[in-house]
Amino acid sequence: MNIVEVRRYPVKSLLGEVVQASEVGKRGLAGDRLWAVRDPDGKLGSGKSTRRFRRMPGLFQLQAYAAESAPIVELPDGRRFAADDPAGHRAVGEAIGRTVTLAPETTVPHHDEGQVSLLTTASLRGLTELGGGESDGRALDPGRFRANLLLDVAGNGFPEDNWPGRQLCVGPEVVLRIVRPLTRCVMIDMAQGPAGERNDLLKILAEHREMTFGVVASVEQPGRVAIGDVCSWA
Repeated sequence: MNIVEVRRYPVKSLLGEVVQASEVGKRGLAGDRLWAVRDPDGKLGSGKSTRRFRRMPGLFQLQAYAAESAPIVELPDGRRFAADDPAGHRAVGEAIGRTVTLAPETTVPHHDEGQVSLLTTASLRGLTELGGGESDGRALDPGRFRANLLLDVAGNGFPEDNWPGRQLCVGPEVVLRIVRPLTRCVMIDMAQGPAGERNDLLKILAEHREMTFGVVASVEQPGRVAIGDVCSWA
């Protein structure tokens, strides 16, 4: 079992980036979801509406890249702004049709369920067999699920189902504790990057998987992870 993708999302609910490696601290991958789009009432931009989040259509048209002081946000027309630039706030608001600001995390974590999310290639194949393949015949796009780490695992079942409570050593330094299955929402059906819009994935997970896909983990030992790192059970 080894890492085949490392993903981070410098601004929550925007498109993120695939990186070769990342530092992992107690909070999760360095900079992951550290910033968010905020409504004037403080709710965070998302693909769903809850007590904490507000659905903001158009966020997946924007891409965020990590940078030293604040993430860089790229608009659909190619313009780029630092996340702490008020002119960028106005431009993002114009792009999604509402007044917003971009702000870093404070006392309330931006993560929905936990610090690090994981998914396996076996589960992607398993969901494809349940009818979840992309409409153009491509393999199911892992980017839909916005997991931090994609692990290559043989087979086509859902091996993560048996992981909660176990400790996973990722590369030579990082140790994660698998906490629970990751409950999914409507965001997995939304168009994002090369993955087109659809309306069936969440229904498939509701019918066969009790709405879960992948797992969330806490960080027991920080360190660095990279594509190719071998993962083993403690």
